[in-house]
Amino acid sequence: MAKKKFSIDEGFSQLDDILKNLEQEDIKLADAVELYTKGVSTLKECKDSLDQVEKELIILEQNGENNE
Repeated sequence: MAKKKFSIDEGFSQLDDILKNLEQEDIKLADAVELYTKGVSTLKECKDSLDQVEKELIILEQNGENNE
């Protein structure tokens, strides 16, 4: 099965859910560590996605300047 393409909107939603769960007073340490690990991974995917968009915008801007 092919890996689903990462959606930054879904990533931010997942991070929001993770934060809500981590803020619970009765969370077990093992669960908190698991959520934290998932959050770090999701945050990296969001950053990578934003970096890619930034690179694409720079290329588009450069192409626009070359066509003037």
